[in-house]
Order: sequence, then C-alpha cells, then structure tokens
Amino acid sequence: MPKRELNTRHVAGVLLVGLLLLAACGRETVYYHYETTPRLGWEKNDSLTYNTAPFMQGGLYAEDIGIRITNDFPFTQLVLVVEQTILPKGDVQRDTLVCRLIDEQGNTLGPGVDHYQYMFPLSTITLQENERLHVALWHNMKREILPGITDIGLRIDRKEP
Repeated sequence: MPKRELNTRHVAGVLLVGLLLLAACGRETVYYHYETTPRLGWEKNDSLTYNTAPFMQGGLYAEDIGIRITNDFPFTQLVLVVEQTILPKGDVQRDTLVCRLIDEQGNTLGPGVDHYQYMFPLSTITLQENERLHVALWHNMKREILPGITDIGLRIDRKEP
C-alpha cells in the first residue's frame, strides 16, 4: 500500500510540473516595467514613457498593459492612448485601449483589497533583431486630473513560433 501512495504522489507531481511547463510555453517575457503616477492624480497631458533595450531576436511579440488602482478611482473604465515608435526606423502605431475596471454594481473586476491589479492585452507586434520600442501612453478621460491610478505597466512577451 505505501508503494502505491508513492506512485500516486509521483504521478501527481509529474503532471503538475507538466502543466506548469505547458502554461509557460509559447511566451517569454522580455520587458516588464511599471511607472508610478503622481499621488495627487494623473494629469491628462502627463504621458508615461517606456523604452526597451534592443531586442535580441526578431519575431512576434505580445504586449500587455498593467494597471493598478485604488478605491479612489471614480470611473468604471479607463481609456488609454498608447503610442509606440519602433526604433531606429521610426514607424509609429497608435492604439486606444478601453479597460473595464469596475462592474455596474461598483465591484472591482481585479484582485486586491485596497489596491487592485489588472492586465489588458494591447497588441501583437513584429520586431526585427536590434529594433527597440519607445512607448508613450496617457489617459483620455473626462477629468484633467485622474485620481486612483497608482501605476501603469508595460509587459512584452516574445511569442514562440
């Protein structure tokens, strides 16, 4: 009987490791950085910027925007304008990202207690070896100064072919 328990545990452990490896396959994070917004509120004209190092490999990259908010955030969604420049060639891509953060009943849709974390897909971009990105983003909300946003992040993952 003890031998059977050992085998069951062994099989369960192998399955768990296999599932973790499958979940990790297909994406490799190459850039992940958050910028903090001003404590008194994020001004509409105050853009946050992100500059990557040159990419070591060309290929397809998935981009996500991370958002951290507090209970002081006054809206149900956040509208971001994201402008990306591929350097050195200078191609510019502009996207508008609508991020739903709170449902109709006032419940946050992200995990947390006093601070809430979200991750939204932005785009998929093809980059060549030694290209780099300059990304600028700002909010496009009714208020000039937006309270309750603490950090905005950019994550870039290389997608495996």
